[in-house]
Amino acid sequence: MTILPAIDLKDGKAVRLSKGLMDSAKIYSDEPWQVAKRFEELGSEWVHLVDLNGAFAGEPKNLEQIKKIRENCNLRLELGGGIRDEETIKMYLELGIDRLILGSIAVKDAQFVKDMAAKYPIVVGIDAIDGMVAVEGWAETSDMKATDLAKEFAACGVEAIICTDVGRDGMMTGVNVDFTMEIAKASGLETIASGGLKDMTDINALIEAGCDGTIVGKAFYEGTLDLEEAFRVANAK
Repeated sequence: MTILPAIDLKDGKAVRLSKGLMDSAKIYSDEPWQVAKRFEELGSEWVHLVDLNGAFAGEPKNLEQIKKIRENCNLRLELGGGIRDEETIKMYLELGIDRLILGSIAVKDAQFVKDMAAKYPIVVGIDAIDGMVAVEGWAETSDMKATDLAKEFAACGVEAIICTDVGRDGMMTGVNVDFTMEIAKASGLETIASGGLKDMTDINALIEAGCDGTIVGKAFYEGTLDLEEAFRVANAK
């Protein structure tokens, strides 16, 4: 199972939110690139980046910090937040980002995502509130079931799906294993769990369920998960 530690960017700083609410942001670092470097030292292969301002604005908003992260680590980087057109995808790939996450646009224009996935390394982000897809930085809930959206991208070249249970995100109340595996079954794609992970209990539950990967956020920043141990256990299974 792949563990992807996360850096959420807001106003150039590394923060974590609770339930996706921007006014709940807690700052963990003024220099996010140093956090990425720490993940590399601990044995990570990936970093999951989110441009939170970009997710709400619909365009890149933390570009300087993203460049700094890329320049200061050798990790593979995936990035989401505010990516709505091909020009932005190409710009980020030229910067050295390894794959891009398309979220809100996947609900509004599935064909665009399929077209991009045929040409570029694309991951679909499916964020759900009570099983229904959330969009626009989780500020709105659509009338589409998350599992139906997952089925839409079953065989179009998308590399993976990241599914987030918004109600658990940043709350450290336990990851929603059942929801993750429902998305995996619906899509047949590599599926990465996100939202609510607290400690090794969650890591072990995801491994036991056969999950492909998980995002680690607040559990690292608040010290409830030993990331080195998590990498060791995940790589051993």
